[in-house]
Amino acid sequence: MRSEQPRTRATSDPIPFHRAQPGIAVVFALLGFQYATWASRVPALTERLGLSEARLGLLLMACGASAAASFPLVTALMRRLGSRRLVLLSAAVLALLLPALALAPNYPAALAVICCDGVAVGCLNVAMNAQGAALEVAHGRTAMARLHAAFSAGSLGAALLASGVTALTPDLPSHFALACVLLLLLLAWARPRLLPDAAHRGGEEPRRSRAVVTAAALWMGAAMAFATVTEGAMNDWSALYLDTVAGASEQIAPLGIAVVSVTMVTARLFADGLRSRWGDGRVVRAGSALAGTGLALALPAGGIMPTLIGFACVGLGAAAVTPCVYVAAAHKGPEALALVAAMGTTGLLAGPALIGFIASAGGLVWGMGAVAVSALLVTLCATRVTWPRPTTG
Repeated sequence: MRSEQPRTRATSDPIPFHRAQPGIAVVFALLGFQYATWASRVPALTERLGLSEARLGLLLMACGASAAASFPLVTALMRRLGSRRLVLLSAAVLALLLPALALAPNYPAALAVICCDGVAVGCLNVAMNAQGAALEVAHGRTAMARLHAAFSAGSLGAALLASGVTALTPDLPSHFALACVLLLLLLAWARPRLLPDAAHRGGEEPRRSRAVVTAAALWMGAAMAFATVTEGAMNDWSALYLDTVAGASEQIAPLGIAVVSVTMVTARLFADGLRSRWGDGRVVRAGSALAGTGLALALPAGGIMPTLIGFACVGLGAAAVTPCVYVAAAHKGPEALALVAAMGTTGLLAGPALIGFIASAGGLVWGMGAVAVSALLVTLCATRVTWPRPTTG
């Protein structure tokens, strides 16, 4: 098991914690809001562009694939611009891509916009997590789990806005133009609250040999990939499992996603306190063990209630994994952070498809069993990661 390294406090950060934290949280919410805005209007995009199921699948995959493939570019931009300027640049691009997508005249144009969106998502994902890790280093306080909860809050806000706008008008350009304006206003509010890149110097400088950095990043990346396989598979397969295996009604089946989402957001709001008390390593190991064991015990028990309890264990246990891994990766430098983000995106993309292959070969119980194994593999990977030591919450 790896020892936990000290979380060093920077001394030159001019922005107080109570001012910087909400600014960075808004950036996390901004990413969730932007993605959920266009994802919530996929049916309208499909109708407007006359997409077949195959073309729609390629369009949806293009965003994640572009984000996963962008990590060499993200690393270079992080080195050249720093996390603050990269946040501002990529967030502004994401806002402007919404009206571009709404006005795309044909499928190739929409595909090009979505590919650009994926690259910008990759940039913002790495830059905002670097800001979050720098916030913890600069002030010696945990915050990353709450920042990731803000991402979920942004997604919820976008869904509510989409529902309200479509009740008034089905016009896609109007909706996306409004969302673009809101995102730019949020970014303008967050801009003076973002940490200057000088504040990043409190963390571990990645002045190690390439082999050591790569080995550390690969263990973190593996933990992130298995964690996102777990999250993605639960979002895509939980309702179907409740319907076809647990025997839930059409009204009950969607509760699978709701249970995972609510427990995950709730746990993220309180996880930073546990990180301060136990340290990131123990939180990740205990959480992923809870997720894997709880789900594994629920599957043979059968029935709706045991299944929902197992899903709740996944939400509670997996909630703090990705925030903690991002913090550990940020301590290793932009290369490790970009690689971890890319592997996380790959896991999110590959997870649902992998579960589908397993389910088609042996049934959905085996497919969900693979989700439990994926969560337990996070526990194994976490024993090979050097985690920051506990700090105040």
